[in-house]
Amino acid sequence: MHASNALVGKTELEILRYIADHHPISVGQLADHVAATSGQARTTVLTTMERLRRKGYLRRKKVQGVYRYSPKMAKDEFLRQLVGNFVETALGGSIAPFVAFLADSGPLSDGELATLHRLVRDLEAKRKEDQR
Repeated sequence: MHASNALVGKTELEILRYIADHHPISVGQLADHVAATSGQARTTVLTTMERLRRKGYLRRKKVQGVYRYSPKMAKDEFLRQLVGNFVETALGGSIAPFVAFLADSGPLSDGELATLHRLVRDLEAKRKEDQR
């Protein structure tokens, strides 16, 4: 299964984000972190990492007899894909509920608001190009 079509659960997302920030990482290194933060066992971590590898999010390479895991794509790219999957599956392809959530979720930082303005300008420019 290609990563862009594979749904990811909460635990998988937490593990993916940690690996993206600390790769390459062994099961033992990640298991130590997970045990300290959530108490999950090494076997659970290994099972989750292998599931993520089968889904296409992780790659592994044996280094000195130990598998080291790394993300197959940059963190921002897989997060963008996860949001896309969420919009398609949970929201039926409509971003309106997501935009409503942003409007109701409280004040956005100046940086977040600037990013949204830039994205809207980019979308408008793309739309104009597509209409030509």
